[in-house]
This record gives sequence, C-alpha cells and structure tokens, in this order.
Amino acid sequence: MNKGWIYVMLTCLFELIWVYGFNEAQNWWQWGIVILIIFLDFHILPKACKNLPTGTVYAVFSGVGTIGTVLMDIFLFGESFTTRKIIFVAIIVVGVIGLNLADNNDEKEAVKGAA
Repeated sequence: MNKGWIYVMLTCLFELIWVYGFNEAQNWWQWGIVILIIFLDFHILPKACKNLPTGTVYAVFSGVGTIGTVLMDIFLFGESFTTRKIIFVAIIVVGVIGLNLADNNDEKEAVKGAA
C-alpha cells in the first residue's frame, strides 16, 4: 500500500475522533485533547498530499469526515435516518470513488505519454 494512503486513513480516523470530541468534550482538558488531535490531524494531512494528488486526498478526507459524521449522528447521537440522507451519502461516495479513479487514469496516461 502506498504510504500516502496510510496517511489518508490516519487523517480520516483523527478527523472522526475530533468531530466526536466536539460533541463530548465538557471541560478544559477534554477540549485540550480535541485541539491536540486537530493539530495532529492537520499535520498528517499534508504528508498524504506529498504522495497522492491533493484533490483526491481532500475528497477522501472530507468525504469520510462527512459520511462518518452523518453515521455518528445517526448511531451515537440519535439523529433520524432518512432516505434523503442515504441518497446524499451515496452521491458523496460515488464522487470520491470517481475522483480516485480519474486520478489513477490521469497518472497512467502521464506514464504512457512519458514513455
């Protein structure tokens, strides 16, 4: 696996942790942990962009964050689960996958053109 994808997975995990922390932190030391995780998250994110296209990294980062937040709202915080939410989450997933596939095709074409 490409090292960049490991950074993407870590930054997505940290994003979900700090989003959860926004809902749960109640005192100064809990907020301190949330802020520390945010700084760590935004330290790892640029490392992913060194090995992967920035558009793909950001699409995955924001897509996983959005989908993860919606799922946390539904399963952890009791928000409603509606058909519209499913449809829009599916659109995000299709968009993220499409960008990833498009970037992979662009890289292959660039390699062919250089040969």
